[in-house]
Amino acid sequence: MQKVNVLLASAAAAAALVLSIAPAYAAKCNPPGGFNAFIAEFKKEATGKGISAKAMAALDGVTVDEQVLAADKRQHVFKQSFEQFSGRMISKSRLDKAQKLMAQHSAVLKRVEGQFGVPAGIVVAIWGLETDYGTNQGKKSVVRSTATLAFDCRRTERFQNELADALRIIDRGDMTSAQMVGDWAGEIGQTQFLPSSFMKYAVDFDGDGHRNLVSSVPDVLASTANYLKGKGWQRGQGWGPGQPNFEVIKEWNKADVYARTIALFGEKLEAGRGGAKSADATPAGTRPKR
Repeated sequence: MQKVNVLLASAAAAAALVLSIAPAYAAKCNPPGGFNAFIAEFKKEATGKGISAKAMAALDGVTVDEQVLAADKRQHVFKQSFEQFSGRMISKSRLDKAQKLMAQHSAVLKRVEGQFGVPAGIVVAIWGLETDYGTNQGKKSVVRSTATLAFDCRRTERFQNELADALRIIDRGDMTSAQMVGDWAGEIGQTQFLPSSFMKYAVDFDGDGHRNLVSSVPDVLASTANYLKGKGWQRGQGWGPGQPNFEVIKEWNKADVYARTIALFGEKLEAGRGGAKSADATPAGTRPKR
C-alpha cells in the first residue's frame, strides 16, 4: 500500500515496497543515455506486452522527479511507540469526522460490509489514517513517480511493473493520467493503492463503469474492503493483535504500530455505532508491545 500520511512517512515508505510481482520488465535502469533512453526501452517492452500507444502517450515528455528520488533515499526506521502513535493519530477530531462520515455513507458501508465482510469501522479507520478521508491524497503524478522509481536502480524491476500497471489503468479507461495523483511512491487515491493493487482489488461500486479511487467514495470504500478480503479477511472474526484478522491488517501495512492503530481505531468506531467489537478488549494502554 501506500502512503499513510505525513506523520508516518517512513512506515508508509516501507509498506510501499511490499509490491506484487508481475511479469518482469528488463529495461536497464539508469542507462548511459539517461532517463529518455530508459523510457524508450520500457516503451518497447510495454508495447510487446499489450499496452496501447494511447496509454503509452502518458510517458511523452515525462521527466525524472528529483523530489521522489530524494524521498526514497531518506527513508528511516520509525521509532514511535504504539501509545505515542495511536494517541496522535486517533484524535478526537478524526474520530468525530469518522462518525459523521459513517452516518453520511451508512448505506454504502452496509453494502460494503454485506459483500466483503469487513466492518465499516475498519474501512473508515483506514480511510482516515491514510489521507484524512481523502483530503491529503498527495499531488504527484503517479505515472511520473513510478517512472522515476523504475529508472532508479534500487528497485527498478518492481517499479517497472508498477509503471506498467499505471498505464494499464489508463488503458482500461478507469482513470486518465491527469486524474492519477498520489504520494511520492505512486500510491493512488483516498486509501493509497499502488497501481498493482488497484489493478487487482479496485472495485467499481458506484456503477459508473470506472474504478475511481480519487473521487468516488463508494469505489474507495469497497476497494479497501475488497483488498482486505483478498488478503484473507474472515467475516465475523476479531482483528486485534493475536486474532485471525490482525495479520490481514498487517497485509495493508507491515508496520506493527500502524496495524495496531488501525485495529484500535476500527474498534472505537465499531463500538461507537453499536456494532461488533474486536474480541480483544484489552484497554489500549495495557496492550503488550509487539
